[in-house]
Amino acid sequence: MAYGYTGKILKVNLTTRTLAADEQPEAFYRQYMGGSALNMHYMLTDMRAGVEPLSPENLLCFSVGVTTGVAVSGLSRLTVTAKSPLTGCIGDSQSGGFFPAELKFAGFDAVIISGRAESPVYLAIIDGKPELHDACNLWGKETAEVEKIIRSELGDEKIKIAQCGPAGEKLVRFAAIINNANRANGRTGMGAVMGSKNLRAIAVRGKKRPAVMDVTGVKALAKEGARRLPDSMVEGLGKYGTASIIEEHQECGGLPTHNFNNGVFDEGWEGLSGQKMWDEYRRGHEEGKQDSQGRDTCFGCIIRCKPVLKIDDEDFKVDPIYGGPEYESIATFGSYCGVSSMPAVAAANQLCNAYGVDTISCGATIAWAMECYEAGLLTKDMTGGLELTFGNGHAMVELTRQIALCSGFGATLSEGSEKAASALGFGHEFLITSKGMETPAHMPQLKRSLALVYATNPFGSDHQSHEHDPFYEGDDFADFKSRLAEVGLEKGTPEYDLGPEKVRYTCVTQRYFSFMDSLCICQFAWGPSWELYGASDVTALFKAVTGWDVSVQEQLDVGERRLNMMRAFNAREGIGRERDTLPKKFFKSPLSSGPTKGLCLKKDEFESALSEYYKQSGWDESTGNPTRETYSRLRLDWIADQLNI
Repeated sequence: MAYGYTGKILKVNLTTRTLAADEQPEAFYRQYMGGSALNMHYMLTDMRAGVEPLSPENLLCFSVGVTTGVAVSGLSRLTVTAKSPLTGCIGDSQSGGFFPAELKFAGFDAVIISGRAESPVYLAIIDGKPELHDACNLWGKETAEVEKIIRSELGDEKIKIAQCGPAGEKLVRFAAIINNANRANGRTGMGAVMGSKNLRAIAVRGKKRPAVMDVTGVKALAKEGARRLPDSMVEGLGKYGTASIIEEHQECGGLPTHNFNNGVFDEGWEGLSGQKMWDEYRRGHEEGKQDSQGRDTCFGCIIRCKPVLKIDDEDFKVDPIYGGPEYESIATFGSYCGVSSMPAVAAANQLCNAYGVDTISCGATIAWAMECYEAGLLTKDMTGGLELTFGNGHAMVELTRQIALCSGFGATLSEGSEKAASALGFGHEFLITSKGMETPAHMPQLKRSLALVYATNPFGSDHQSHEHDPFYEGDDFADFKSRLAEVGLEKGTPEYDLGPEKVRYTCVTQRYFSFMDSLCICQFAWGPSWELYGASDVTALFKAVTGWDVSVQEQLDVGERRLNMMRAFNAREGIGRERDTLPKKFFKSPLSSGPTKGLCLKKDEFESALSEYYKQSGWDESTGNPTRETYSRLRLDWIADQLNI
């Protein structure tokens, strides 16, 4: 009997309209755990190299993990994987909410989609029965309206829905997949792949909860999380959301401002803070009911970190159905663009949730355009009359709308900043992209291991691919030393260091976060240092849910396996070390003020660390690709055979 997982993977060919269950043995689930690693198995076995990202041949893989749907905090995450239309590399993105657990309840661990429907459709999976439905009436509608229509058509208000939105229909290169109208698989353009397939939505509902080996053990883990919460770093995150780190980043000089030209936003950070959001913009703040009305959660989670805003500003109105902005959205639409108005930032975030757009790439692309405008490269005639100066919140919101709808100057920016620079013929020196994807709001000039992760991550710069540097030095390291020791990290190094021990820290925590994206667990609830649960708790989770004895080393091996599968996919596409790079700006443009004034990365130090990273990863130093020995160690000989190495 399978514990934790269903053993069924739904394969859908939209061209032929065939739906069939692919059943895999226990060994398959033990090898991959679910999520990204499971998706990568199909990306490498069911899809040839050289496929165009927006063609019917691209696969679109939705997957959860073997512990998804169990009522312990942080276990309801969804991974979506495909070849990225933004980068041409592997694409991968995660989201939370209730959809991931409901997919498991509906009878499947994953959905693997190929082909293209002749006309718009949506996929409904109800109690193990999948069906395709006509979606012509949904085309062009905002995400919240689509949710209402599908629930009405299927006669169930509790159906959970993931969808591409109008931006995905229009093939915006960084279109997102949105569930519950406010959770996003935002990065790498998965919404565009979904739209290219004429698949507007997936609706799921089921009553079958996953069987677990030890019910008492599961309950004990849930209770232990509740006991730890009041004294943990996660408690503040629950109240203020990820906006709680705005002030922290401002104080240390790590708040990206004016398209990464500065690390402080002195003139505007207070208007964007978690405290400001709580006091003035959370739903229920007028009656002091933010705690009950202004916070949302994911299935089974006690942290409740999702902000819910309600704003009736004269210029910008925000509906609570679309939630509220997280730190990344606040920074990219706020400090990146020099905008200090929370209503403006929240309005841009709402547009992205309503139309299905990645807030990070959208805000960063607008910030790039603003720097081009400030430098005199862009003019009002070129922007359709928009005055793209830093700080212009109205222009920022309008341009967000244009990008989502591929209209006006937004049509140019909907390709992403790197492609826009090539189309316009200028602005390359202002780009903040790695592998063609815009950089999130954590600064590698300050957090040096991020430089390696941004450069080497198979799908581009990603802030959720490892544990950040501050947890390996000073007071934070002392506080979480025992947790870090569980994954073999015991020495600690300064934040600005990029020597061999920092490289080891980068590799180890990157593998652990990669494992978490395979198991589909939340990086706020689970992780190797400050989180609610540590690596040894994951071992206990596996034992209680599946009955497996999964050591910390096996967890790391799963994460390393996923990373190497992703590198293999890129290698098939001819992508290697030459694209493990960072924006030139990070090396050539010192930060202009604040505690980090004058700081920039050193090219020689970075290249030396990159070579050390390859060495510690078991990758060829000249190509940046894994060796046969590494594939063999990870039980991936079939990939080495496929690559003829």
